[in-house]
Amino acid sequence: MEKKILITGGAGFIGSHLVDRLVKDGNSVRILDNLEPQVHNGKTPEYLNPKAEFIDGDIRNPDDLKASIEDIDIIFHEAAAVGVGQSMYEIQKYVDVNTYGTAKLLEILVNEEHDVKKLIVASSMSIYGEGAYECDDCGIVYPKLRTIEQFRSRDWDIKCPNCGKNVKAIPTPEEKPLYPTSIYAITKRDQEEMCLVTGQAYGIPTVALRYFNVYGPRQSLSNPYTGVAAIFSSRIKNNNPPIIFEDGLQSRDFVNVDDIVEANLLVMKKNSADYNAFNVGTGNPANILEIAEILSKLYGKDIKPDIVNKYRMGDIRHCYADISKIRKLGFEPKVRFKDGMRKLVEWGRIQEARDLSEKATQELVERNLVER
Repeated sequence: MEKKILITGGAGFIGSHLVDRLVKDGNSVRILDNLEPQVHNGKTPEYLNPKAEFIDGDIRNPDDLKASIEDIDIIFHEAAAVGVGQSMYEIQKYVDVNTYGTAKLLEILVNEEHDVKKLIVASSMSIYGEGAYECDDCGIVYPKLRTIEQFRSRDWDIKCPNCGKNVKAIPTPEEKPLYPTSIYAITKRDQEEMCLVTGQAYGIPTVALRYFNVYGPRQSLSNPYTGVAAIFSSRIKNNNPPIIFEDGLQSRDFVNVDDIVEANLLVMKKNSADYNAFNVGTGNPANILEIAEILSKLYGKDIKPDIVNKYRMGDIRHCYADISKIRKLGFEPKVRFKDGMRKLVEWGRIQEARDLSEKATQELVERNLVER
């Protein structure tokens, strides 16, 4: 049965893939997107699906929201300002778009007539801060941020918050306490918690998906605040070495955008997902140095990463997903890491890539958020 679906941020990286799949499956799809210049370089993306209705509007504008929600059955709330480092000095913008924009959406849902029967919100692994760890003596522990003193001593490993010994990273479950370490992460927690609380109170089935490090085609190669795979791709395409902080052995869970789409479709259909938050990752960690080396090889360039052995404020060491909860719904990541990276590079070869990462890093240096 055809559903009428709204995707906020539907012209973006993840949103546009979701649009394509929902259109392909026979749904009536509407997009609300303001074509943020930092992401889209002032252009309407060529990949924008012509079979979807497009509203050029802002999540913070009540009139745009009301027009977008009309006759809609399901909302996928993907719209957000994205950029961990940038959020630490463009604080008002990130709170305005992510927290306030979500508040505007929810306020209309609870105060206006509508047909919305489900809300699915894009959350983020960043809300965890550091991932989960295991100490040989103290068991499972949840460390917070490393101290400046530890950073300055070039001791990058995470310590047990109880006994001070080195600890081992383990998969991070949804039950881990949330210790966001950036304004961006705080606003993503806001989006998740506001949606779940409001949905529960008003009987609007709501699901939050905590995306881990998403990669794939359509990720902007000219946005220096986006994911690390895209930033490294831009550097390599421009014959510059990827810049890696600390020692390069920090790890993340890289999940392909196609698997993110599958997770969204799954929770859309499953009533048992309602009023829950789910990790969406692969459960497999990969270190940052490995990502740089794989991308250089796939681009056919002999470029060694620049491991600067310095720290950035707010950076975490390890975080990868425990996906056992969403597996119980039937989710299983299907895209193999190297296959997904190969697709990213095939797409990246024909894309414009302005390397602005040094400019972005300098902005952090000027604010003492990166070691000089």
